[in-house]
Amino acid sequence: MTKTFIQITDSHIDDDKLIMGVDSQANLSAIVSVISQKNYDALLISGDLAHNGTLESYQILQKILDPIATEIYVLPGNHDDLSNLSQVFNKSYLCNFTIDCWEVITIDSVQAGKVSGRLSNEQLHSLSQELRSSSAKYIVLCLHHPPVSMQSDWDDEMSLENPEDLFAVIDQYDNIKAVMWGHAHQSSEFNRNGVKLFSCPSTALQFNGSSSIGYNHYTLNDNGEIYCKTQWL
Repeated sequence: MTKTFIQITDSHIDDDKLIMGVDSQANLSAIVSVISQKNYDALLISGDLAHNGTLESYQILQKILDPIATEIYVLPGNHDDLSNLSQVFNKSYLCNFTIDCWEVITIDSVQAGKVSGRLSNEQLHSLSQELRSSSAKYIVLCLHHPPVSMQSDWDDEMSLENPEDLFAVIDQYDNIKAVMWGHAHQSSEFNRNGVKLFSCPSTALQFNGSSSIGYNHYTLNDNGEIYCKTQWL
């Protein structure tokens, strides 16, 4: 039986509805209204859940997500306040999860006080241990910051600062089938050495000026193939 999960990202919820010229609360509500009617196995939110990281903004976000019946997993972005985010989403914060023979491993790529991301030596060592001890047949990694050039107007200096260190770990494991992220407010798909790389659009707004909002819906097959369909509203 086919398994699927949905990724949303960069909702930028705040105490005020208008952020960056859009109503981020209404936009996320529209996305939730659509995905709450779909069949899938988990919802992954890959950072910048809030815009200013206030406790109230995460409580607002939690209410907007109420219609979601599946398990929700979250990881932080550079706009998030880690303490407030983990307090409201304590049971789903930076948690790995399994779907059939697949495991999704979440990675915190945020640097305090910086827009760009970085993985410390300790994080890379911890990731290696997780990968080594995983019993999953296939693995997906998710972080907030892009580990490759976005090949667009996006400023790659705001992405992951040390992607070569991440890929040095990834290259040791043949069962890693995909890496996914947010941050760039852009839908893209790349391929590196047979590993699929997915960028997820924002639920708030896209940086290319598009008025559309969207999410990624992934299909997981038991032969190790993963497919992504970006859905636009």
